[in-house]
Parts: sequence; structure tokens; C-alpha cells
Amino acid sequence: MSGAQERPLNELLSRSMVDIYVGPENTHWILHEKLLCHHSPFFRKIFYSKTSRTSSFGLPDEEDAPFKTFVGWLYSSSLPVPREEADLGLQYDLYLMAEKFQIPNLIADVLQVVREWYKFSDSYPSLRRIQYVYANTEEGSPMRHMLVHSVARMVVLEKGIPAHWDKALRKNGQLAVDIIRAIQDWRLDEEIVPDARDDPAEGEELIDVEEETEKLDREVEQEIEGADSHENEAEADNSGED
Repeated sequence: MSGAQERPLNELLSRSMVDIYVGPENTHWILHEKLLCHHSPFFRKIFYSKTSRTSSFGLPDEEDAPFKTFVGWLYSSSLPVPREEADLGLQYDLYLMAEKFQIPNLIADVLQVVREWYKFSDSYPSLRRIQYVYANTEEGSPMRHMLVHSVARMVVLEKGIPAHWDKALRKNGQLAVDIIRAIQDWRLDEEIVPDARDDPAEGEELIDVEEETEKLDREVEQEIEGADSHENEAEADNSGED
């Protein structure tokens, strides 16, 4: 488990219990108050409040599956290992829950699980996953940082940008800016970065002068021929009217 200042589990299993009701079905969880509040400032403010002492709390907007995984982590300090990409959905939902509940240890543990899955599967985060995280987190989110740095590497190393990524980057300016910032964070040695200012080959690759000249000449000729054709048709129409 990540983080410091951890206390033995037996010291946190006090007699005081709290009732948590999760989701639209009000799934009932009975949890150890001290254990829950030790890890989460969010719950600490709820159950240790001097103005409104309570022993129950509802989370109607949360899903059952990630909360169940959270409870498992709370008592075991471990998370399930995803076997395929579809399993990451639970981890992302759990991560958002960790941010809401203000639990740095859980944030770090989920980050590690997600990062290791992409590393060992030799893959990168999908656009769908990144859009989901961006829609539900604020700037400075550790998960945002990890995902966008992974995508920045993909963009730099791949030969082209997939069409759906191209469209997304044009639409989501913040994501594009974050990718640029991620690349800047690498502090690349200037010797390995191509410099278009002093490399003649770079300019030659951008435009084929002969081909571009021929193309423009053809376009001009077609426009002239088209204009002449329209003018002749207009003259013929005028003659017919006379």
C-alpha cells in the first residue's frame, strides 16, 4: 500500500460503526468508523462534526461496484488486478471515488494498477478513457497527468495521429495543451530534436516546388477556361434574345 503514517488495522477496528447507503437502491454497508475516518477526510468531516453528530450517510450518486471495491481496499489494502481493458472501467470509477473521498493512498494505489496494466499490455489509454477522466476531474488531477503523459509518448512515437484523436484534439483545446506541456516536461536534449530552421531537407520535404507549380498552373488554366466558357454562353444567350 502507498503512503506513510499507516496504523495497524487492529487499532482502527473500534466498536463504533457507521451506516453507509450507496446508490439508488441504498445498498447498506456497516463500516468501522475509525477505519473509514482515518483514511478519508471526507468522511471525517461528516462523522466527527461537532455541529451535527451522525452515524449514517447516504451516497445516492455512487455506484455499488466501485464502492464494494473501495471497502475491500479499506480492509485489505489491496485492489483487484485487471485482466483486460474492460476491467479498467472499475478502476477509473474507483479513482474518481478516491478523489471525492480525499484518500491519497487509494489514489496512488489505483494509479499504480492502471499504469502497470498499460505498461505490461504494451498499450496506451484510449480516447474514451481520457475523455471520461477529463470530464470528471479538475486540472492537476494525478490521473489526468499520468494519462496525458502516456498519450504524449504515443503521439511522438507513432507515425500518424488516428482520425478520432485528430478530431478530439481539435475539439478539446485543454487536452491538446496538456499534451504539449507533457512533452515539454520531458526536457529533451536539443540535439535529438529536429530543427527546421537549419535543416534544408526539412524544408524540401514540406513542399515539392515543381509539383506544386504545375498544380497551380493547371488550376489557373481551368479557371480561365471556365470563365471564357461562361462568357461565351452569356454572349450566345444575348444573341438569341436579339
